[in-house]
Amino acid sequence: MAEPIVIVGAGLAGANAAETLRALGYDGDLVLIGEEAEAPYARTLLSKSFLSGEVTREDIALKGAGFFEDLNIDFRAATRVTALNAAEKTLGFADGSTLSFAKLLLTTGNRARLLDVTGRDLPGIVALRKIGDAEFIRPRIKEGGRVVIVGGGYIGMEVAAVARAFGAEVTVVEAADRVMRRIASPFVSDYFVALHRDNGVDVRLQTRIRRFAGGSNVETVRLESGELIAADLVVIATGTVPNDELATAAGIATDDGIIVDAMGHSTAPDIFAAGDCARFFSARYGREIRVESVQNAVEQSKVTAAGMLGQRVHYDPVPCFTSVQYGMKLEIAGLSQYYDDTCIVGRPEDDCFVVYYMHEGRLFAADSLNDSAAHEQAVEHIGEVWQPAEPV
Repeated sequence: MAEPIVIVGAGLAGANAAETLRALGYDGDLVLIGEEAEAPYARTLLSKSFLSGEVTREDIALKGAGFFEDLNIDFRAATRVTALNAAEKTLGFADGSTLSFAKLLLTTGNRARLLDVTGRDLPGIVALRKIGDAEFIRPRIKEGGRVVIVGGGYIGMEVAAVARAFGAEVTVVEAADRVMRRIASPFVSDYFVALHRDNGVDVRLQTRIRRFAGGSNVETVRLESGELIAADLVVIATGTVPNDELATAAGIATDDGIIVDAMGHSTAPDIFAAGDCARFFSARYGREIRVESVQNAVEQSKVTAAGMLGQRVHYDPVPCFTSVQYGMKLEIAGLSQYYDDTCIVGRPEDDCFVVYYMHEGRLFAADSLNDSAAHEQAVEHIGEVWQPAEPV
């Protein structure tokens, strides 16, 4: 009997890859392995509508009841892969068992980057990565709660917005000179800092943590300045690290992610990667990139599934990201790290504007606030010589 195709990682990328393999006609054995006990769910909603209680566990499930049975997918939850032998095409598991595969797709995602700070293991300190983390946080952000969020990326700022909506006292501590630095311009960062401060959040920029202290629960956060901030809950939101250890240990090329080509192939025969854990060359941006977004998890997993079946495909997307804070919807198209000019259309006081990023006259990226039409237009025109109308 032929060995199965195996997918390790049961998040958005893994679930979509499994579905795509069936849709493309693969009718052999298919195994989807997830480390969490839950079936695949929409992780990006954890810091927004799930944390706020607007949606339930059932609402954020990626696939409906009967999905795995209907598509004849052997889904193995609460299963941890501990070893990969690329040459022998086998996986080893925490319980000592092994599994052979014909082809392997790694959609292992990422994990929170932890702080090397005294007291980081105290109860009440959590990184929001899993559904259980959100359920731990939710009752602790009610009115009267004292919440310190370490990290001013979009996840940290989304949690801050939800916590303030519940009436908690919220402090954001960010080591950099602005929030959401990795994905947004200074103009957008300034807008969101002002938005949070207007809603009562104490945003501390260029501020570092010295230690956490407490007994049965975290009680204080001491800053490098010596100042103490009272805390009942600390949410760590200092970025992520790709889960590429299996590949690295197996001799597969990695560099802040598993290196893959435009069809999702790793440097090992019949082993592929997609989603948050994969790094690929973007001709559009002239460098290797690793994209952490819903769009990338969906699109790259589909392209890679086709590549696993021998189809000639090529993946070079316009990366897209979305964040919602206090009802303000920020949509990001492209990567804005390398630009030599910007053009701002609209007015921040109207809560509707777009920041366009240009490089040598070409549109590289755009940040759109409450303007989905402009976002869609930017996606269409990125890479072209293009002049937005009506700059501020």
